[in-house]
Amino acid sequence: MASSGARDGGPGAPGPPAEPGEQPRRGRRETPEERADRRWSELLQEVRVTQTGVQILFGFLLTVVFTPRFATLGHTDRTIYVVTVVLGAATTGALIGPVSFHRIVSGRRLKPQTVVWASRLTMTGVVLLLATVTSALLLILRIALHSAAVPYVVAGVVAWLVLCWFGLPGWALRRYGHRE
Repeated sequence: MASSGARDGGPGAPGPPAEPGEQPRRGRRETPEERADRRWSELLQEVRVTQTGVQILFGFLLTVVFTPRFATLGHTDRTIYVVTVVLGAATTGALIGPVSFHRIVSGRRLKPQTVVWASRLTMTGVVLLLATVTSALLLILRIALHSAAVPYVVAGVVAWLVLCWFGLPGWALRRYGHRE
């Protein structure tokens, strides 16, 4: 079995041709710099999609405190609101982090390392986004429904998000990630 570096154009690429009777190697033939550039472009596209949703959610959360209804919230709902706003700010920071990271280290031949750290910040942002959405949904449904079913509805939505955002990609990695 070839190393993952040879498969995806990393160290060892382009590698030797396949032996007679062997399957030809799949994957890209790219230098480490080309790979870092490609991964950076892909990461930026992903961050752009995520940032838009976070900015809309966070902007909405910031306006809630200025509505007349906010004054009528009980202690628990105000606490959930504050937690939600703090999570939204942390999410925003994690998802903007890759841009400032790149800007600060740009031109210093650190693209592969930048991609790794930006990817980590982005995944942190996605986890924080899950927490933010969970908290916001809990607050909204508590106010809208006044029902004992709210925690179960929130848990169902969170389970769905975890499945979509982490479960299916994890399953695909286990199912298809080790094939040549």
